[in-house]
Order: sequence, then C-alpha cells, then structure tokens
Amino acid sequence: MADVLVVEDEQSLLHTLRYNLSRAGHAVRLCTDGGRALEMVRENPPDLMLLDLMLPGMDGLEVCRNLRRDLGNPAVSHVPILILTARDGEIDKVVGLEVGADDYMTKPFSMHELLARVKALLRRSEMGGPPRDQPLRLVSGNIEVDVGAHRALCADEPLHLKPREFDLLGYFLRHRGHVLTRERLLRNVWGYEYAGDTRTVDVHVRWLRGKIEPNPAQPTRIETVRGVGYMFTG
Repeated sequence: MADVLVVEDEQSLLHTLRYNLSRAGHAVRLCTDGGRALEMVRENPPDLMLLDLMLPGMDGLEVCRNLRRDLGNPAVSHVPILILTARDGEIDKVVGLEVGADDYMTKPFSMHELLARVKALLRRSEMGGPPRDQPLRLVSGNIEVDVGAHRALCADEPLHLKPREFDLLGYFLRHRGHVLTRERLLRNVWGYEYAGDTRTVDVHVRWLRGKIEPNPAQPTRIETVRGVGYMFTG
C-alpha cells in the first residue's frame, strides 16, 4: 500500500481520485492548497504526489520546483510527481517536466490510465536502482554515473540532474551503441506497461542533451534515430 498525496482544488475530482486510489489499495491524503502541500511533503514525504497545476496561492509548477530544489532531503526532492493539468498546450507540459515532474496527464483523463501511471511510477520508485547484476558505476568517455551514490559527472564536473534524467542517463550508458525506441525507454525508465505519451521521452532527452552535449543543437552523444528513437554513442 502506497501513501499518495492528492493536491487538487476541484472538489469533485479530489474526491473521485480519493475513491479510486483507495479502491486500488492506497492510503490517500488530500490537499487543496499549494503552500500547504509543500509543508505536508516536507513534514511527511508521500510515496507519490498527484499535483494539479492550477492551485490557489502557490501553483503546481512552483510546488514542484521547490521540492526538487530541496537537495538536502532526498526523501523530499525525489518524491515522484504526476502533474494534472486542464491545459492542453505543449508549453505547459514541457515546463512541467522541466521543473522536475515525472509525468503529466491532461484533464479530462481516463481513471484507468491514471491508475496505470500511478502503478508505474510507484514501481519505478520502489526499484530504487538497477538490477543486482548491473554495475553501480557506469563510465562512457568523460561521463560517469555512480548509481549507488546517485551522482553523475561530466568532465569531472557534477551534473545536476533531475531524478528521471539521472535514470535515463544511466539507462543510456548501460545500452551504449544500441538503438532504443521511445516505447522501450518508457517501459524501462518510466516503467510503463502500455503505450504512453512518448513526448515525455523527447522532452527528457532534450534536457539531458542540454547538460551533457558540447553543442545541444548538434548532439553527438545522444543521437536521434529518425522514426525509431535514440542511440547513446558517448
């Protein structure tokens, strides 16, 4: 049973989410205010947070941004965050991922799909790292990922990666030289068992390129394989 914090100011949706999450076996806490949600996570970090973008006071993006900055408390800064938004604009989705959300869903959404994404995010969080037969230290050129210490370096300089960026970079290093489809990345990095929105992968690759590529506009480490996915060449 997971502890899920639902932050949503639309009362009907708030209680619908509580009902369905409770039926799925989760303990559910409710909050309708962004500032209070931030306090609740810091007082008692949940296993997962569903976070609406449009909230009174502090909006969802600012809540997410503040949590990811709390680097002194990994239990807080690494809480999986699924953003819920009534907006359908690409920029809102991109910004949500940029500030550290793990996934997003646009209202109205299927409750079945939401529960599937919740399950995937929780499973990925519970895994906490690579299988036991995978190395804990990954190196490619001047890029190094220490999975055990949750630290990444590029040319001996620390890389400040969001949790999903860190997971994605580690997966790329483990499969250097292999063409990886977006669906495979969703399945193995995000934990999705269904055909999720592959735009999530593209956005995270873009942010990762911005941190490890000498020239992100002309990537040489994470190459795009047109119509298929990506290949990490180091």
